[in-house]
Amino acid sequence: MSSSRKIAKNTLFLYVRMFLTMGVTLYTSRVVLNTLGVSDYGAYSVIGGVVATFGFFKMAMASATQRFLSFEIGTGNLTKLKQTFCATVNIHIGIAVLILLLAETVGLWFVNHKLNIDHERMEAVNWVYQFSILSFMVSVMQVPYNALIIARERMNIYAAYSIIEVLLKLMIVYLLVVSPFDKLKTYAVLMFGVTVLVALMYRIYCIRHFMESKYRFYYDADLYKILMSYSGWSLFGNIAAVARVQGSNIILNLFFGTTINAAYGITSQVNSATKLFVSNFQVALNPQIIKSYAQKDLIQNHKLIFQGSKLSFFLLFLIVCPIWFNIDFILKVWLKNPPEYTSIFVRLALVNLLVDCISGPLMIGIQATGKIKWYQVVVGLFILSDLPITYLAIKVYNEPILSYIVTITITFLSLTLRLYFLKKGVFINILSFFKQVLLKIVLVVFVCGFFGIYGASLFIPYEGWIKLIVSSVFITILNMLVIILIGLSKSELNFFKKLIVNKIIK
Repeated sequence: MSSSRKIAKNTLFLYVRMFLTMGVTLYTSRVVLNTLGVSDYGAYSVIGGVVATFGFFKMAMASATQRFLSFEIGTGNLTKLKQTFCATVNIHIGIAVLILLLAETVGLWFVNHKLNIDHERMEAVNWVYQFSILSFMVSVMQVPYNALIIARERMNIYAAYSIIEVLLKLMIVYLLVVSPFDKLKTYAVLMFGVTVLVALMYRIYCIRHFMESKYRFYYDADLYKILMSYSGWSLFGNIAAVARVQGSNIILNLFFGTTINAAYGITSQVNSATKLFVSNFQVALNPQIIKSYAQKDLIQNHKLIFQGSKLSFFLLFLIVCPIWFNIDFILKVWLKNPPEYTSIFVRLALVNLLVDCISGPLMIGIQATGKIKWYQVVVGLFILSDLPITYLAIKVYNEPILSYIVTITITFLSLTLRLYFLKKGVFINILSFFKQVLLKIVLVVFVCGFFGIYGASLFIPYEGWIKLIVSSVFITILNMLVIILIGLSKSELNFFKKLIVNKIIK
């Protein structure tokens, strides 16, 4: 099977997963918000943020695991693949223990002495904190197994187990509503139970189907040095990523309390659900980018990066525009009484997501080389500046939306830095990227923004559900036509035509 067909097939599996996941996530968010209340929901969001702050260790090693497993599969060295997998399992166990130590010392002190939370709810908050730590440790130790399934491109299994996970979370919502116990405590315990069950399913599948996943203790100083060096440099970028999301959440809590955290938590749910539209495509694409580099096929590598960045933006753009235009009505139907600032938070988060999705294939292209030291230092420190700038901006102007304005600016500037490092790593032509990718994106956004969103606001007189349906259909059809006429090249159009014809024949 060609790489393009494999990417398309795996993307299809992930989109089936996405639609069910997104629907359940949005529904459960509404029920959980109404059941817990704005204050408890905000407390759960900020506590989860504190625990996730320690996630830079997990994220750094996860990117290393994904890269090295995909690379060894690309080279066909099964012995090295087995050794790499066992080494990553050992490292992730060590990371889980380290996170436990940090969370039970620095993290516990911060939760009990620094967060702006109602004193009467501190017992329940500590319950949430402890079970969030346990859930996070399980997810850390699960990383090598998830990475192996993605590296082996078994997206049908990844999709199926993700669907099972969201169905279990749907069951949690019912149990939460009928539970006679403290709702916040109950929610934390049930979420931990789902995390453990899903982790067991992934492990059992890997052990039964991939011989390299049968764990045995393995130690090779050189291999551990390579893995730790790569993940060590990744630490800079991942600290920045965690600080941007969770640090902003904590800053908002310090200045504005848990009500704003509720709006931030809802925005994160919408952001995560929307991001699935592009992350599914990128998850299917990423192993191919790494494998093409491992096989020294730079022409295919560059093609995948260019097409990946452009198609990622267009896929997400098709979804973002109708949501952006109708967000006030959507929030009112979904949440009945959305927390203050939710609407503007969501709009700004979607803009940031559109800019950021272009960088996804660029980051994988850089990671494929294994030479990430200066990339992570420079880009990581640059992104990390988001946190102090946000703090100072809010302190001076006392306006919560500045958190997102700063983030969007940093995200855009980070894109240009990644292009520079990609040129050094895989010899990509930056001018060609601007012409073939960024220029077409700008043209599509300009035309669709003026004739789509602005036109819909002028010429669609309806309100409520009719406005939602009519505007969404109008904007989506217009955007698709503009993307086809302006955004896609002839080769990309021919590929999609052949793909659609083949699916119809089948």
